[in-house]
Amino acid sequence: MSDVAAPTTAFTVGLVQMACSETVSTNLDTASTLIRQAADQGAHIICLQELFGSTYFCQREDPSRFDLAEPVPGPTTTRYADLARELGVVLVVPLFEKRGPGVYHNSLVVIDADGTLLGRYRKTHIPDDPLYHEKFYFTPGDLGYPVFETRFARIGTLICWDQWFPEAARLSALAGAELLVYPSAIGWHPAERATEGTAQHDAWRTIQRGHAIANGVFVAAVNRVGHEGPPDGGLDFWGQSFVCDPAGQVLAVGSVDRDEVV
Repeated sequence: MSDVAAPTTAFTVGLVQMACSETVSTNLDTASTLIRQAADQGAHIICLQELFGSTYFCQREDPSRFDLAEPVPGPTTTRYADLARELGVVLVVPLFEKRGPGVYHNSLVVIDADGTLLGRYRKTHIPDDPLYHEKFYFTPGDLGYPVFETRFARIGTLICWDQWFPEAARLSALAGAELLVYPSAIGWHPAERATEGTAQHDAWRTIQRGHAIANGVFVAAVNRVGHEGPPDGGLDFWGQSFVCDPAGQVLAVGSVDRDEVV
């Protein structure tokens, strides 16, 4: 077991998992409603899923999708900074970041409970697999693995494929993180689900529980739900967002297919 110190104060984490539509405003409204539900249930730190503002557009290479990107700070960060301040909660908000002409990142921002934008993380590990053509869209992150000192806890933030690599979790823990958050967009290829689905999901959860055990930290993984793509193809996102404690014990887990707060 790690000798990393346990958090000095208690805090509650809320994970917002949801299906996404092609209409950005609808996705932002749904997320805002679920954030309010999480705050009403007592969450101090509320985390949204990877690229929650849109469908997972990386299933194919489409130059028009660059129009979804925005700067930081920008419209999404302003909206959720206002909401964090109103509710007195910390928000972890993923987004498609436009850094400059021709340079884009799969990013997130951490907003403190007073609405302060504490900073951003840019996804480091960028996949290029069937239906995950992220290298077409995203430049690998260049900010290292920052840890954010929020009102309620020190948070290390990583994104989706980062969750498979122990070095990222270790460096975040060594920098003082008490909680690691992994916003995700991971699912099954429908043709593989019957034969490989159980093993794939088990590997995903096991590796993250291992990060918790190895580093003595809480781990939260928040994933989207729903089918995206053609009926006979695309991705079946497996939901099942979860939180585990530093012993790797799962404290809470979401459904496979429902919009909800975990």
